Amino acid sequence: MKKNNIVKKNYEFNSILNTGEKIKNKYFIIYYKKNNLDKYRFGISVGKKIGNAVYRNKYKRRIRNIIDNNKKYYKKNLDYIIILRKACLEIDFSNLEQNFIFLIKKINQKEK
Repeated sequence: MKKNNIVKKNYEFNSILNTGEKIKNKYFIIYYKKNNLDKYRFGISVGKKIGNAVYRNKYKRRIRNIIDNNKKYYKKNLDYIIILRKACLEIDFSNLEQNFIFLIKKINQKEK
């Protein structure tokens, strides 16, 4: 994931969480909001319930990998905040990717 495709500022993160729409399933909560840029951006949040820092970073790397492998599904002009739920520990990488893509496709249908 390129650095210019990351939501880094705390006020941007909070703006998306507070005023954006959300969609969720057993493994993810994804907040999304339109931006005035000609690109999509992502923010990833993994809570302390997932495990220690090693596990949290492992799952962040997995999410970044999923994001990079599925660029064709993202709409420009959208910011996404991805929050992992504890249930993500129970499934393997391919199922995690399928669930993520399913939610992104749902967001694309809503935005049409």
